[in-house]
Amino acid sequence: MSPHELLIGPFQEFAFMRRALVASLALAVGGAPLGVLLTLRRMSLIGDAMSHAVLPGVAVGFMWFGLSLPALSLGGFTAGVAVVLLAGLVARHTELREDASLTATYLLALAAGVLLISRSGSQLDLLHILFGNVLGVDGPGLLLVAGIATVTLLLGALLYRGLLLEVFDPDFLAAGGGRRGLYQQVFLLLVVLNLVGAFQTLGTLMAVGIMMLPAVSARLWHDTLPAQLANSALQAALAGFGGLLLSFHADLPSGPTIILCAGGLYLLSLCVAPQGWLPRLLRRPHLRG
Repeated sequence: MSPHELLIGPFQEFAFMRRALVASLALAVGGAPLGVLLTLRRMSLIGDAMSHAVLPGVAVGFMWFGLSLPALSLGGFTAGVAVVLLAGLVARHTELREDASLTATYLLALAAGVLLISRSGSQLDLLHILFGNVLGVDGPGLLLVAGIATVTLLLGALLYRGLLLEVFDPDFLAAGGGRRGLYQQVFLLLVVLNLVGAFQTLGTLMAVGIMMLPAVSARLWHDTLPAQLANSALQAALAGFGGLLLSFHADLPSGPTIILCAGGLYLLSLCVAPQGWLPRLLRRPHLRG
């Protein structure tokens, strides 16, 4: 088999592979840069919490409408926003910090969602929602993921300066009359939106992987934020492309394979990136002599 047939053949031959690739690329350019901002805000685990928080809404949508894309998406988005607002409300009116209240809320949401789906559907339905099916993305699903990526890029460009100030210098933003709470809520809204898009393809348990693994890896390569944003999107796109090819040729589940490819790029970055293990080892003074 020639390299062309190995790398390009599956996408030329099968429409479902082309749809899966476009969906993966859309998730990469929309979600991975948000992951960079999450890491800078030291909210990496909150992304994981919110990916599970959408499950009760997905479960309710499934109970009422079955595997209907609009119902699952609307339910997941509503549940994600509700969990974020509830966690913030608890943090403001109790001694709990927001990360602690969000952890408690998402654990309850995850358990409730799994219970609802288990009672209302089959084991296959539960596995489909938890782990996704990127190779089963249809036209409406592809439009949803592409639309979310487009909205994310447009809003990110329009609010770029405010989001940066909210991350690096919130006091200056507040002193200049900026509405810090507004930027924070819009940012979390975009995170929930991208997780809703990702769960259609990677499932609620895997959705955060395509957002966070490339983001963490990108920080090992670059010090400047624009470079980190571009690197994270590129790594996520490479993971999507490589994961789809590997799952096709090796007959593996596509979603976990994509995340493992992102993990492979992360491990490679840990070793050879400028802030990784090997360059830091070579820079040690006792090795120079």
